[in-house]
Amino acid sequence: MEIKKPDIRYLNDMKNVLQDKEWAKKAPNYELYYMYRGVKKEKGFRYNITVIPPRMLGKEFVKTKGHDHIGKFKEIYTILNGEAIYLFQKCKNKMVLDVYAIRAKKNESVLIPAGYGHITINPSKKILKEADWAVENCKNDYSFIEKMAGMCYYYTKSGWIKNENYKSVPKLKFKKPLKKIPKDLSFLI
Repeated sequence: MEIKKPDIRYLNDMKNVLQDKEWAKKAPNYELYYMYRGVKKEKGFRYNITVIPPRMLGKEFVKTKGHDHIGKFKEIYTILNGEAIYLFQKCKNKMVLDVYAIRAKKNESVLIPAGYGHITINPSKKILKEADWAVENCKNDYSFIEKMAGMCYYYTKSGWIKNENYKSVPKLKFKKPLKKIPKDLSFLI
């Protein structure tokens, strides 16, 4: 299998979605995480790998930028190494209709439902390596989360902090990860 070069997300790509804006103003532009897109493709699905080294972004734990899917696509992530917290939000305008988090460890999986924006957070001191299956023509939209300066909650050293740019944010709920993924991925469409 051919090893692909990763797309690299730098701190400057993330400054507008971070909780600790003062820290972000002074921080150098370094590499935060690595996205290996289309590592494998089969039957209309794309297999991606993301590697997120442990780090603090000021007071906040390192995370992905976050996105919504264009269309009604789902995605499924599996932890290959380390652990992750996935944060999901369903919004209408600046109102959050639903928000929940799932903490997953090695070999556990998480389903990204259609209509939910999401991020991955590395809350540990280990390198997080996650894989995901998505429909090949699934496109990501970063604009709403950028406009709102991040998701409706930030995960910090002090715990969860609400993002005040949202008009209404419900209490954060917690759900459990999946122990395995189905062999037939057609449910992602």
